[in-house]
Amino acid sequence: MKGINRVIKTLIFSDLLMMGSFGLIVPVFAVFITDFISGGTVEVVGIASTVYLLTKSLGQLLAAELIDRIKGERDDFLSMVIGSVVMCSSYLLYLLVHTPMQLYIVQFIIGLATAFTFPSWMAIYTRHIDSDKEGKEWGMYFTLTDLAGAGTAAIGGVIAYNLGFKPLFVIVAGFGIISSLLLLLVKNDMRMPIKKKRLKKSK
Repeated sequence: MKGINRVIKTLIFSDLLMMGSFGLIVPVFAVFITDFISGGTVEVVGIASTVYLLTKSLGQLLAAELIDRIKGERDDFLSMVIGSVVMCSSYLLYLLVHTPMQLYIVQFIIGLATAFTFPSWMAIYTRHIDSDKEGKEWGMYFTLTDLAGAGTAAIGGVIAYNLGFKPLFVIVAGFGIISSLLLLLVKNDMRMPIKKKRLKKSK
């Protein structure tokens, strides 16, 4: 991490914690659907994934358009932080899911929150990446977050098997919210819009 600016470091560490928490649930999520949701089948697993991916994919187009229209990074920052908090907090809604329709609604909410989080995070990361270190800093990000997900995958299975899914969702949401709040450390590093100077008309 030597020589990497604080914004990039913070974004990496935040996502490292977030992706690690998501890694707890991803490998066993299908088991939760088929074993603990009334009417949960492999078909429901597929539809739930489709709802999330469609919402996220289409929502990103709207989110990206909105944050690009507003100059400066304050709107990107708010979209990233609020989206992250909503996305991670929504994992607690799985505690209330008992039917496939309820599951689809939660998937929609998480997909929409993710849609506003991802483009804004990418925009800020891209603008603040250190010159001549683009490959290194992108490579470091993907390597660390992939390792975090891989490292917690087995742990998630152990927690689900021994304690059940409710504690697992609480843990995922808790660590996710903490990772979202870490982003506040770089609030003052966000760039303000450049004000254009008015040219005085010569008489």
